[in-house]
This record gives sequence, C-alpha cells and structure tokens, in this order.
Amino acid sequence: MQKSAPIELHRILLFGLFFILLYLSFSVLKYFIIPVVWAMIITYMTWPIYQWILAKTGEQRTNLAAMLMLSLITLIIGVPFILAVMILQNEGQHLYIQLQQQLFSGHLTVPDFILQLPIIGQDIQRILNEVNNNPQVLTQNITGWIQSHLNYGRFVLSEISRNFVKFFLVLFSLFFFYRDGSTILNQVRTALEKVIGPRINHYLKTISETTRAVVYGFGLTAIAQALLAGLSYFVADVPNPMMLTIITFMLALIPFGTPISYCAVSLWLFSQGQIMGAVGVLAWGVCIVSTSDNIIRPMVISGATQIPFLIIMFGVLGGIASFGLVGLFIGPVILAILLAIWREWIQEVRKIPDSQSS
Repeated sequence: MQKSAPIELHRILLFGLFFILLYLSFSVLKYFIIPVVWAMIITYMTWPIYQWILAKTGEQRTNLAAMLMLSLITLIIGVPFILAVMILQNEGQHLYIQLQQQLFSGHLTVPDFILQLPIIGQDIQRILNEVNNNPQVLTQNITGWIQSHLNYGRFVLSEISRNFVKFFLVLFSLFFFYRDGSTILNQVRTALEKVIGPRINHYLKTISETTRAVVYGFGLTAIAQALLAGLSYFVADVPNPMMLTIITFMLALIPFGTPISYCAVSLWLFSQGQIMGAVGVLAWGVCIVSTSDNIIRPMVISGATQIPFLIIMFGVLGGIASFGLVGLFIGPVILAILLAIWREWIQEVRKIPDSQSS
C-alpha cells in the first residue's frame, strides 16, 4: 500500500503536466488551426495528383515534388482569384457609373408591389420622392454614413490583411504536408490506435469519405449552379453578368443561398420593366438551377457516405456558424463521425442479446 501511493501520485502529476502542456500548446497554436485545417483539406483532395508528380520526379525527390505541387496549387487558386478581382473591379466600376446616372436622372423607380407593402411601403415611397427631387441629398447621406463608419472600414482592411497572412500560412503548411504527409498520417493512426483501438481505421475512412463528398458535392454544385444562373443573366442581358455569376457561386456554397441570387436579379429586371427577362430568369432559376442542386448535391454527398443529407446540411450550416468558411467541411465531418459511432454502438447492442440467447 505504501508503494502504490507514490506511484499513483506520480501518475497524477504526469497527467497534470500533460494537460498543462496541451493547454499551453493550444494557446500557442490556436491562431494557426484554421490555416492548418485548410492545408489538410487541400492536401487530402489533391493527394493523388501529388503522388503522380512524385512518381514522375522520383520517389526520393519529395522536396521537388512538393514544390511543384505547391506551385500548381498557387496557380490554380491564385490565377482565378486575380481574374475574379479584375472582373469585379471592372464591372463594379460600370455598375457604380450606371447607378450614379440612374440616381441623378431623377427617375429612380421600384416595382409597385414594393410600394404597396404594409408598414415599409410608404417610407420607401417617401425616400424615392426625396431622391428623385434632390439626388444630392442621397450623396450627402452616403458620405455622412461612410465617415461615421470609418472604423468599420479599417476593420474590413485588417480582416483582408489577416486573410492574406492565413493564405500564405496555408501555402507554407501545404509544402510540409505534401512532403511528409504519409509519415504524419502513419504517426497519427498509430497514436489513435493506442487510444481508441482498431476501430480508428473505420473512423478515418468515414472522415475521408465525408470530406471528399462535401468538397465535391458543394464544389461541383456551386460551379454548376453559377454557370447555369450566369447563362440566364447573359441571355436576359443583365448588366455586369460576370460579377453576378461570381456572387452566385459564393452564395451557392451555402445551402439555399442560390435562390437569393437569381431572385434578386429577377426583381431588379422587374423593377426596370423587363417583365419577360424577369420571368425567364426566375423560371430558369426555379426549374433548372435549383433542380441541379437537388440532383447533384444529394447524389454526391449521401451516395458516397451513406449519411442522410439532412445531417450533412445541418453540419454545413452549423459548421459555418461555429468555425467560419472552413466549417463547411468540419461540421459534416464531426456529425459523420458521431453517426458512425452511433451506428457501431447500435450494432454492438444488437449483438449482445444474440450472443446471450445462443
């Protein structure tokens, strides 16, 4: 009894030291968790391409293969991003000029059904009359609003700078994940097997399938919906169709976000008196764009993971609310692991009465 007491005290001290080190490590690394998670997701999704490059360059030249892969990722992400910024800048300038011309023309209008809305209809009519009678009032109000929200503008600039730093941290992490990915994964699997047991392989497989399904499901669906909606914008001769297509793509990453885009475009066309164009964009959006969402996303996600789409949707919405954009992938993975544990536990419970009866 006397020997066991020091042993127990020694274990308690070791566990205490271990948890203190974990807490301190988290305090140091918490600012890098999101970039590292993004790097892990990108590495996993592009790992087959890296393996192909490694085979071409030689199995021992991991640094060269990782650098080539990093350059490829930078081109794939960077070039479209730069082009999108240039398009947004160009079309945003045209949009600003058009809005300015319409405001100062004194003929700013909105659909009649908006003016007839209860509570807010009269206020909208009053604002329209003030703007049309004296457009300078609106300019003065906007200038005053901007001056009163300069701190918010500084906050936005700081957030943009912070996201650029995160982007470079993602690229920096990608190099080491490509080069040492196999070693890191084997070490993590070995450590988790000691804690959880052999079933960790099943959980890792669930994480793998869910991540792939969510990326492909939401990514492919967003691209398809943006292209389909953008086609209707071009046909309806909507101003700045490229900018609207990019906005539609960003909204399409969020469940039920695409209807916001094409409904807004349809309302704008209706307010301009382009009834046929408004009806066409709305009908195309409801019948074609939203239908593609109902076909592609459930087929890719639920079909690949055998997980109900409702759980995936809750995981996406809750993940975005809790973790930001990266929660788009973290949320479904967490719920998928929980569902896998639940199913495994149910199977074990069912086997117990069978074994007892036999």
